[in-house]
Amino acid sequence: MTKTVTCLYRDRSTADAVVSRLEQAGISRGVIDVYSDASADLIDDLEDAGVPRSDAHAYAEGVRRGNSLVAVECDDGEADRVVSILDSEGVLDLDERQAAWRSEGWQGYDASVAGSTGGLTGDSDMTHARTRTADTAERDEVIPIAEEELHVGKREVDHGRVRIQSRVVERPVQEQVTLREERVDVERRPVSGEYREGALSGDPFQERTIEVEERGEEAVVSKEARVTEEVVVRKEAETRTETISDTVRKTEVDVEDERNVRGTGTTGSTDRTR
Repeated sequence: MTKTVTCLYRDRSTADAVVSRLEQAGISRGVIDVYSDASADLIDDLEDAGVPRSDAHAYAEGVRRGNSLVAVECDDGEADRVVSILDSEGVLDLDERQAAWRSEGWQGYDASVAGSTGGLTGDSDMTHARTRTADTAERDEVIPIAEEELHVGKREVDHGRVRIQSRVVERPVQEQVTLREERVDVERRPVSGEYREGALSGDPFQERTIEVEERGEEAVVSKEARVTEEVVVRKEAETRTETISDTVRKTEVDVEDERNVRGTGTTGSTDRTR
């Protein structure tokens, strides 16, 4: 499907510069038309290319007032690239132009005054872009019928955590223990009287040694660890079924057929498509 993209520029030099950029972008010169002279055939040519009649009259008036029109025939795939090049510099806003011309009394293009220089000149500083595209072949109008589907998935979320930490503490304790202690006492006591044999064992003048050892007890400390309690940490999982409620959208189309059916005089019917 082909389209005709049109843009109005302030003068011929600006239009030629745009045409040069189109050719550099690979657009064939054979599909590019430049209009700088108004003629009675200009409106017909534009309408044949698919430009609406009101716009064709406005473009012709712009050309009559000294502006230049560039029209490019291109495929749908090239349309965006062509528009971006045409819209790059010096393009005039067609709506603003028409408003200004109508304020001066312009009612529409008159081929009988082609070539005159009256009215608004083409050196205005308005540079707002306007492009017109028109199909040169029949085109179907399409209304998409869309319907949303609800998909429910799952994801993990954090509900917090439990932290268990063990530590060692000390506390003072006391225990009582009975200890035995030995002591050796040495006593000297006087004795009177004569030595009688048999009164004491042995010879009193015999050398002897008596040795007595003192012993005692002291506390010995030892520790024994025993488990008095356990802390068990476990994680259990359970499943649950949750009902998710939401809304989904769906396109509905109402078709009103107001045509007469086979000339029977009926007023038509309404077909509601879902």
